[in-house]
Amino acid sequence: MHLLVNFPPKVALSRLVNSLKGVSSRRMRTQFPELARHYYRANKLWSGSYFAGSVGGAPISVLRQYIEQQNRPV
Repeated sequence: MHLLVNFPPKVALSRLVNSLKGVSSRRMRTQFPELARHYYRANKLWSGSYFAGSVGGAPISVLRQYIEQQNRPV
């Protein structure tokens, strides 16, 4: 999964990622109750790790195009 996120520089990246994972986990478990089995067995829906990269001033249009062209899960 790729995300293009614009957030204030005062927000710690780890805090942003934790928030995104927490909110998305709660929403996904609400929308897809069958995930609850996995969640309770593993005690988490997302991995504890993440990768973040910087793009060094690339235009947003180029970044969006790159993300949209990535393979999507079937």
